[in-house]
Amino acid sequence: MVDEVLVNLSGYTYQQDRSTYLTSAVTTLTSPSSSPTILSLGSTDNVGKGTIEVDDELMWVDSFDRVANTATISPYGRGYLGTTAATHAFDAKVTISPIFPRYSVKKAINDTIGAVGTALLAVKQTTFTFNPAVTTYEFENLNIENILTMMWQDIGPSKEWIRVRRWDFDPFADTTTWEPDTPTAKVQTVTIGDYITPGRTVKVMYTTPPNNLVNASDVYETVTGLPSSSKDVIILGAAYRLLAYLDPARASQISPQADEIDARRTFGSANSAARQLFALYTQRLNEEVKAQQGKYPTRVHYTR
Repeated sequence: MVDEVLVNLSGYTYQQDRSTYLTSAVTTLTSPSSSPTILSLGSTDNVGKGTIEVDDELMWVDSFDRVANTATISPYGRGYLGTTAATHAFDAKVTISPIFPRYSVKKAINDTIGAVGTALLAVKQTTFTFNPAVTTYEFENLNIENILTMMWQDIGPSKEWIRVRRWDFDPFADTTTWEPDTPTAKVQTVTIGDYITPGRTVKVMYTTPPNNLVNASDVYETVTGLPSSSKDVIILGAAYRLLAYLDPARASQISPQADEIDARRTFGSANSAARQLFALYTQRLNEEVKAQQGKYPTRVHYTR
């Protein structure tokens, strides 16, 4: 998804990222002044003092050698600006002064996933076996926002799932009554008031906030729990969040020469593009919310 966001954003920028590659692996995580990290690069034509990006790590280049094609990282340059210092393989891509660092794109994606969680929820299910001696059942660490429906499987060849009409959900169960397996676990309960044949399986369909993506190999639908059709909503949301930060970089803080160059690019133009993307994001989010509401309509149930 990071690459998809970057591809979409490239149409709204005035320049493309310059890049090269590593000609030897980086095996260290720090760059002390006594033994600094020295990067061997395919080319240093575009390298200067400033930030570079290797994989997801930002580094600060303190000096460079155009003859030996090397760049020396300053003592504070590893894991620059809150990124995580890591080892890097031979031939890894090196981006010089990236317009949108990959770690920022990942953060914007997860921020958008968290934001849509108030309107677009992940739908999951769990099951338990009904015991006639028990009316209240415990859920641990499911983080349930709301129960959509409950059903139990009837006996016989019909294989019918009968809807439970009387149940009461407690999202904040008493921890002294329902002691969690671990101290930090969140306990929730549901109390059933319907007749259910003993020993039958009860299926609970519920909503929960979507999970953030962590690894590059994460499958969107599997990890977040959101439908695959909502993927473009997250991409649009991340794109408008990132575009909002382009104009501050052109504010009159550096030199009159910089202001002269930026005169051809009106301050605020990035915000215009961001507003356009935000409108598309809002439209698609509303469409996804309506689709989810149509797929999982509200079911009437009784608490007692």
